[in-house]
Amino acid sequence: MSNRILTENLALFYREAANSFDSMPAFATRQSGQSWTPVSYRELYEQGLNLATGLIEFGVEARDHVGLFSDNRFEWILSDCSIQFCGAADVPRGRDVSDDELVYIINHAGIKVTLVETELLQNRVLKLKDKLPQLREIILMDPLGRPAEGVTSLLDVYALGSKLRSQGDRRAEERIDQIRPDDLFTLIYTSGTTGKPKGVMLTHSNIISQIKNLPGHHDCTDRVLSVLPIWHIFERVIEMYTMSFGGCTYYSSILHLGEDMRNVEPTFMASAPRLWEKLHERIMKNIRASHPVRQILFHIAHFLARQYKNSEYFLTGKYLKVKPTPLWKRVLFTPFHVVRWVMVMPFYGFFNAAVLERIRLGAGGSLKATISGGGALPLHIDRFFNYVGIPLLEGYGMTETSPVISTRSMLNLVVGTVGPPIPETQLRIVEPETGEILYPNSQSADNGRALRGEIWVKGPQVMKGYYKEPELTKQTIVDGWLRTGDLGMITCNNYLKILGRNKATIVLSSGENVEPEPIEMRLQQSRFIDHCMVVGQDKRHLSILVTPVLAEFRQAGFNEQTLEELVANPGVKDIIKQEIRRMISSSNGFKCNEQIRDISLLDRSFQVGEELTNLYKIKRHVVEKKYQHVIEGLFTNKSS
Repeated sequence: MSNRILTENLALFYREAANSFDSMPAFATRQSGQSWTPVSYRELYEQGLNLATGLIEFGVEARDHVGLFSDNRFEWILSDCSIQFCGAADVPRGRDVSDDELVYIINHAGIKVTLVETELLQNRVLKLKDKLPQLREIILMDPLGRPAEGVTSLLDVYALGSKLRSQGDRRAEERIDQIRPDDLFTLIYTSGTTGKPKGVMLTHSNIISQIKNLPGHHDCTDRVLSVLPIWHIFERVIEMYTMSFGGCTYYSSILHLGEDMRNVEPTFMASAPRLWEKLHERIMKNIRASHPVRQILFHIAHFLARQYKNSEYFLTGKYLKVKPTPLWKRVLFTPFHVVRWVMVMPFYGFFNAAVLERIRLGAGGSLKATISGGGALPLHIDRFFNYVGIPLLEGYGMTETSPVISTRSMLNLVVGTVGPPIPETQLRIVEPETGEILYPNSQSADNGRALRGEIWVKGPQVMKGYYKEPELTKQTIVDGWLRTGDLGMITCNNYLKILGRNKATIVLSSGENVEPEPIEMRLQQSRFIDHCMVVGQDKRHLSILVTPVLAEFRQAGFNEQTLEELVANPGVKDIIKQEIRRMISSSNGFKCNEQIRDISLLDRSFQVGEELTNLYKIKRHVVEKKYQHVIEGLFTNKSS
């Protein structure tokens, strides 16, 4: 672990960062591909104090809940900083929040003062004002926006605070000194994949434990690209983690990601699986469109990298061990891997520099590592980037654990796992039906094979509870152990492997359980399938909803201009059926009860904020409700 700033609360953390790193850049805002406007650690702290003083004058009390509805921008982190200085907790969400969610969150959290990013969001909140009896103040964050009547500009609040501080007002410093480690620093309403939003209460000690325990070796020369939603706890913790060693965070977006990767040359970043899936798709598409000689060179390079890395993983013990490796197998296979590794090395070295380096340059060329979180990373994506030399580390966590529970590091990079638990974190694997503890419990061994069950977690990152939901909190946290609802196992080399979501499990009418996520992840490897969702709860078989990729079908010779026209073409359904039969087959390791019987093509892609969360996970309850008639049609008169 590198030297990091560690304090009792997040407000003191900002102060200590300013004292330690002073004029060094903390955050940078994009003006153009080559031009970024930096803000130093000292400037962030001083501006935060000014804005905090203005908010206090506007009536923000210690331990209040302050709304913060915005996407990634410097004003977000400035507002977050100032809310911490007030001794209050922010209630964050992106600007794609729906009207129903706005009303629910503002009223449930008791928000009296809220910051909104844009004029559009400002106007939406004003239209809902009659439904928001507790909301007193609305503050517009965009410095170029025009505040409506009854709305105050963030610049005006800042100017007020600056004036008061010049006159000796030190209420912000007094508030900072009164913050306790178990006070809330944020109240995050999950956009989740099931049910209504739940208010997750996270404390200052929760986030400080994450800054302390995340693995990695970084320093003030590191450049971090911010692309995930900043209101999501994963991105937020990475930004605090970056501040702890004096790095600089550059605010990018999916729209400019490719250009910013090349220009900023980030050394580290947080990411979601979908980002790497899209990058993989783009790389493979470019390869298919390239000269045949280039295609051959790539496939040779990838083949050599696979042989080299697999032997390296075996010799160093960094491979997936679902059951113990017998001594005879180690003795028998070790010479083979040594010989292969030595023989492949010179050829791999040449092709690595001549071919694979071009792919790495597309990711900036300086990327030491990236942590993928917020969802399961498809195994073929995991292998591909680690083979080509882009260290893709997968982590596991949830909002309720601030969020990181476990993560791979460069020292324990075992593809197919999410690494060991981070320091101070304990794990249990529990049989969901009986409550039997399968791990740690050597008596539960099944011929040496790791047993699957629900993952339970205990550690300093576990939430305080769900806001105004004591019964739900008691059901979720049992004797200090948080029930994640995820299925997993501890491998025989002591890494955590995620197997799926317990709540996503489909139970067929035969009583057999099917995990839909591995099926969906496999199918999304097809260039013809954009999104898909397996259905079949209480039915005799599985069916699936699919949104096809228009561009790929047009490239394959279809002339339709829109998705609506495309899905009406019976030939499209035939192609996707063939893809599903090929990919979800017994030869690919899928069981009989995992076979797909029927499909329905959707004429609209899943969208973030509707069918998808901000981290691209399917909101199953939303899809089921929205396409209820389509799902029913898949099973009508088909002996289901």
